[in-house]
Amino acid sequence: MMVVDPRNATIIDSQFQDIADFLHPSDVLVLNDTRVIRARTRARLERRNGTSREMEVFFAQPTSARTWQVLCRPGRRIRRGDRAVFGNGEFVGTFQDSLGSDLHILELEAAELILDRFGEIPLPPYIERAPTATDDVSYQTVFGVHPGAVAAPTAGLHFTPAVLDSVRSKGIDIAMITLHVGIGTFLPVRTENPEDHTLRPERFEVRPDTALLLQTAMNEGRSIIAVGTTTIRTLEYLMLRYGRIQAVSGNTDLYILPGFDFRVVGGLLTNFHLPRSTLLMLVSAFAGRELTLRAYEHAVRDRYRFYSYGDCMLIKKSL
Repeated sequence: MMVVDPRNATIIDSQFQDIADFLHPSDVLVLNDTRVIRARTRARLERRNGTSREMEVFFAQPTSARTWQVLCRPGRRIRRGDRAVFGNGEFVGTFQDSLGSDLHILELEAAELILDRFGEIPLPPYIERAPTATDDVSYQTVFGVHPGAVAAPTAGLHFTPAVLDSVRSKGIDIAMITLHVGIGTFLPVRTENPEDHTLRPERFEVRPDTALLLQTAMNEGRSIIAVGTTTIRTLEYLMLRYGRIQAVSGNTDLYILPGFDFRVVGGLLTNFHLPRSTLLMLVSAFAGRELTLRAYEHAVRDRYRFYSYGDCMLIKKSL
């Protein structure tokens, strides 16, 4: 684990198991308790003109009780009324509207059963192998309880029950929010001007006990430490939208770029991210561009591991 102090522009090499040593008893650690679903499936596309072919159907997020937003590959020639047939024909969905970029609305029943029987854990594309039974466990956080994400909140993957116990033993409060990570978080920024990029909305929920704990901590001047970019976006969205941390569920498309005014979070635990990603831009906004570049150069030089199954960085403004 790399520890970065933006106030003093310092970088320290450490081990994640010692994270509690860099936290104060007054701090509040906020985790995202979403759970990754088996979102990647195979199906047979049956067109209305009588032709058919195999395709991948990636279940991105539900849009109603009977419809899902799905990413199909190949998917540009799918038309309204075409069908997706799963297994040996036990389950059939009908395509409705096309959303562009291979995204479609698929109407079907028993989606959860389809994913349970035919789905695979959706490893990121840069992990160039098929998922294994090990990924069913290792690509989930130990505290994830609410299914709905199509990618893991990777900063949370580092925690074990023993590490969480070490944090609690120091008197540090731990709070849970839920943000179901969607495909938009990991789409690269392809626009020349990053400000022209947009994030797809992601579903979140903040429950009453968490809202009360966090708002009380803010009123008392205690530092809130977000585990992951998903957590920091949820909390800062609440402050922008409501002016306080309150219990609510909804959707957020908050896109954080350098110059953003962070009003809630005083620390961030995050992995090392891909270039031209919204995640890296958020980190630059929080730590500062120059210090972020230094940290990444340090990580490359000292052979830190990058991406989902990689190492992490704690950015804390009050070490």
